[in-house]
This record gives sequence, C-alpha cells and structure tokens, in this order.
Amino acid sequence: MIKRFHFVSLLLLATSCQFFETEKVSSEKIYNEEMQTIDWKDVDRYPSFSNCENTLEKPEQKDCFINTISSHLYKSISHEDMVATHEVYDTVKVNFEVSSSGKLSILEIKMDTVLQKEFPNMETWLLQSIDSLKPVAPAYKRGIPVKTQFTLPVIIQTN
Repeated sequence: MIKRFHFVSLLLLATSCQFFETEKVSSEKIYNEEMQTIDWKDVDRYPSFSNCENTLEKPEQKDCFINTISSHLYKSISHEDMVATHEVYDTVKVNFEVSSSGKLSILEIKMDTVLQKEFPNMETWLLQSIDSLKPVAPAYKRGIPVKTQFTLPVIIQTN
C-alpha cells in the first residue's frame, strides 16, 4: 500500500509540473498582434492651429482644422482680381498633408480645364495661400507625431 502511495505520488509529481509551466510569448508575436489592432487611418489628435488648441473632442478638432484652412483659402482667393468671361460653378480638390513636424504642403490640385482657362492663376493663389498657413501642431497617434493627408474641396462660383 505504501509502495502504491509512493508510486501514485511520484506519478502525480511528474505530470503536475506541466500545470505550472507558463507559455512563453515572443515579443515579436505581441508586436504583430498589436500592429493589427491599430487603425492606421485614424489619429488620436488632429493637426491644429492656435485657434483650435483648446478643442478636446476629435470631431471638433478635425472640423476646426478644416474650417480654418477653408476660411483662409476663401479669404485669400477673394482678395485676388478674379474676373471670369463665363459663369463658373466648379470644385477644386486640394490634396495636402501635414508632416510629422507640422509643415503644411500641397500634394496635388485637381481642377477642370475650363476652370484652369478661366482662372490661370488659381493654382498659384492656392499654393500661396496654403504656404502662408502655419499649423501649431501635427497630428498624433499614440503620443507620436504622424503625417496626415487631407482632401479639401474648394467651390469656385462666379456671380
């Protein structure tokens, strides 16, 4: 009986060690899992200008940023001598980015050829207007400054 007890105890000790083992997870596996859970198209904080710094909610941050750029563009364009020979109602799409250091730059300006003929200096006006804007801070993702890209529609309408 004692031999049987020792045998069973020895058998339990030998097999119970596996219950105390912990699975080793490599840091690479954790990194890969974490990278898949991140939504790379979304940021934690949008780029901002001085008038948007106190905005706490993300939707308002984005709206303030876009509205500041839009109003600046429209103000700049309205100061130009725009004279059209035909009635114009068109949209210019301005693709721009804010670098991780906070520099604002235009990537591309898409406009109809009719609009280009009517206002040959439109692209120059838009470039000058964007160049005069200075964001205070870039966008942030997990506390790290990141580059972001936006497309802004600018509606051009003559009276």
